[in-house]
Amino acid sequence: MYCTKCGTSRPDGMTICANCGTVAPQFPDPGQIQNYLVQSILVTLCCCVPLGIVAIVYAAQVNTKLGLGDIAGAQESARLAKMWSWIGFAIGASGYAIYAVVAIIGAMGSAH
Repeated sequence: MYCTKCGTSRPDGMTICANCGTVAPQFPDPGQIQNYLVQSILVTLCCCVPLGIVAIVYAAQVNTKLGLGDIAGAQESARLAKMWSWIGFAIGASGYAIYAVVAIIGAMGSAH
């Protein structure tokens, strides 16, 4: 790792630069960033295919960005994967609910 202010090399885990005293920004452990791939796949298969695919693309970017050391980019991709998964789930669940209501009304109308 290198100091963001003076460029001096510093050992991993050091939070203060020995040369200039700058405190390094704190990032979460890369192992703590969830990629939401399973949720994205389930949304694609069960709820809303187009939005699920968008979520899968962002979920796949998380591990790629972590491998490149782009923690902030990985966090943003994880946030977007989660967001698109929830939007796809909400749209799919709403569609199923509307279909159920229409089917019940149709069944009640044909029974009379």
